[in-house]
Amino acid sequence: MDFDKLETMNPRGSPGQRSPARARVVDIAREAGVSTATVDRVLNRRPGVREITVQQVLKVAARIGYLPEEDLYAAVQPPALKLRFLLPAGTNRFIRMLGDTISYSQDHLSPFNVKCRCEFIEGFNPKALAESLLQHGKRADGIAFMALEHPAVREAVNTLAARGVPTITLISDLSACNRAAYVGLDNRAAGRTAGYLLGRFIGPRAGKVAMIAGSLSYRAHEEREVAFLHIFEEMFPAMQVVGLREGQDDANKNYQQTRALLKQHPDLVGIYNIGGASDGVARALKEAGREHKVVFVGHGLTPDTRALLIDGTMDAVITQSPQSAMMSCVRIFTNLRDQRPLMAGVEAVRSTVVLRENMP
Repeated sequence: MDFDKLETMNPRGSPGQRSPARARVVDIAREAGVSTATVDRVLNRRPGVREITVQQVLKVAARIGYLPEEDLYAAVQPPALKLRFLLPAGTNRFIRMLGDTISYSQDHLSPFNVKCRCEFIEGFNPKALAESLLQHGKRADGIAFMALEHPAVREAVNTLAARGVPTITLISDLSACNRAAYVGLDNRAAGRTAGYLLGRFIGPRAGKVAMIAGSLSYRAHEEREVAFLHIFEEMFPAMQVVGLREGQDDANKNYQQTRALLKQHPDLVGIYNIGGASDGVARALKEAGREHKVVFVGHGLTPDTRALLIDGTMDAVITQSPQSAMMSCVRIFTNLRDQRPLMAGVEAVRSTVVLRENMP
């Protein structure tokens, strides 16, 4: 806002106040006991003025009618925090839901004085992710992203931290780096929960169980796999778990992987889809006529997984709230900006097990 133009404004003044047409920077300076240069810095949001002086200048400017008080405070409000969310492109509908949540929530985020933007980038490519982090870090005040476990990504995060740009790992964490926080499920607990559900639903039937992951480059998927195997060793040792396959959270690849599993293991009785794109798994089960014979547990409540729960193709979905995940990131970034404790007001991400009978 150009405050110099306000010198020529001529709105009506209030009794006991100077007319805004006559109120000038020099008047503010005289009554506030500061220089005109200081007033100029305050009104134009330039650095180098103590906060107590800023407040003094604003009060005088409002009192003598230089600008309405609400306009003055709006004019000197700090610029909005520019936040970027980097998510993998593809057919993972939960990730798409999260992206839509971020894109359509700007009006609800206005009290936080932030501007959020979501960018979909090439998935499962650590070099592309590292480059994207560094590129967006030139313009953003904070970045939340779904991490891939790789030295190049770790180095990019550490470089941004050294520049004062905080990062938050979202859904999948990154080890041994200077990220500010992680927002997501306890993935070991999620893997154990999936294993428990699958084993209990299968019951005394003999057969094999398979896992399909997006990629073990995601620490989240690796942790879920390890925990799933542990609980099967503990509670269902007689049941054989066949080798894990990667489908890169792609519906067509998951379809192909499931078809191959059904052909290779006719006695397959359970599938755990560790990542997204459960619709691809379901398509293969339905084509083989096995949708009500193979117990199917996956992640992420979306329109397609809701439909699969209703028709009985899926038996359980382990999910988290995309709105809560986004808000946790926003609160952490604003806590850093406002120098509050990092996790003040941030709730732990909770997993929910959704069945056909308890769908929200």
